[in-house]
Amino acid sequence: MYKLYCRAYQTAYRGALYFLPWRKPRLIEGENSLAELPGILKESGISSVLVITDEGISSLGLMDGLLKELKNNNIRYSVYDKTVPNPTIDNIEDALKLYHFNKCDGIIAFGGGSPIDCAKAVGARVARPDRTIPEMKGQLKVRRKLPLLAAVPTTAGTGSEATIAAVISNPSTHEKYAINDLSLIPQIAVLDPLLTVKLPPHITSTTGMDALTHAVEAYIGRSRTRETMECSKQAVKLIFSNLYEAYSNGENIAARTNMQKASYLAGVAFTRAYVGYVHAIAHTLGGFYSVPHGLANAVILPYVLEYYGESVHQPLAELGDAAGIGSPTDPAGEKAAAFIAAIKKLNTDMKIPDKVDGISESDIPLMVKRALSEANPFYPVPKILSEKDLTALYNIIRQKQTAPI
Repeated sequence: MYKLYCRAYQTAYRGALYFLPWRKPRLIEGENSLAELPGILKESGISSVLVITDEGISSLGLMDGLLKELKNNNIRYSVYDKTVPNPTIDNIEDALKLYHFNKCDGIIAFGGGSPIDCAKAVGARVARPDRTIPEMKGQLKVRRKLPLLAAVPTTAGTGSEATIAAVISNPSTHEKYAINDLSLIPQIAVLDPLLTVKLPPHITSTTGMDALTHAVEAYIGRSRTRETMECSKQAVKLIFSNLYEAYSNGENIAARTNMQKASYLAGVAFTRAYVGYVHAIAHTLGGFYSVPHGLANAVILPYVLEYYGESVHQPLAELGDAAGIGSPTDPAGEKAAAFIAAIKKLNTDMKIPDKVDGISESDIPLMVKRALSEANPFYPVPKILSEKDLTALYNIIRQKQTAPI
């Protein structure tokens, strides 16, 4: 009965999606495309912006050109660079105060998924001053127009520049949750590959695997559309063709450009088709142990795909065909196995571990509860898993501690 309830919920929600006002950001693409943003903001009537980033980005000087051009266009700016990985409510409220103090009328999110999520949440608070962040948790709780938001990703993985989601963490409760609303889709997205050239290899690899997880989970789920399927296939093909090159040769602009495009396409796919248990489990690992989201997804993805079994053989075979993995004449089960093996090999080649270290057995029951609460009944997963299933998965991904001799 519970599985029937989940499927009925998903069917009703999927039907409602067709009547929502979906949109995509205005894309600014290519080398040095960031230089175009200040002029576009000026044309849009923006006079003062809050730039939300983190200390790492700020210290690298990646924003220097942007800030100079904002000044040349007579656009006042303030910088909030205290965003932490897995942004907190304190981050959001501190940035919000700066937004109001400087009488801003626009926001630029500059960085990886965390600054973009923080910026979206600040925009939501500007639009809904009557609601706290926890009160906007879940689906369609904002429903107001945000101030102009431009997203400038410096990683190729989260796809946040295309999505309806902002993921927030609460360190005191080890909780990590999403605010999902169409108004959170940025109005402008800047895909400038030069911003990703200096990414360290380990961040290139894990953010790239994050994008792959988005594309795969969107494709194997039951809410996929013709558009999301095509976006997922394109993203998977680009990732398998370019991620290892971007990881091993970070100066390759073509590989960096293709990975940015893959991340964006995967973002378009999963913001409509949603994700699944890989993300639900990854969010608990981020909340409890601050495991970076891309790393968690990279480790978890092949195990969850194997656990789904026959329910994902056909869609994984199709993704394998798109990426040129395996033989086109092989049975679907063999193609799916080859696709999962290719994911594992990519992880190994990029020195991503195959287990998550530090998971306490005593934390697993609460993590299972939270993962199930996130995933069921909402995520349109190919196979509905139980508490027993998720417990088994946590134990599979957990690095067992060897007893001292």
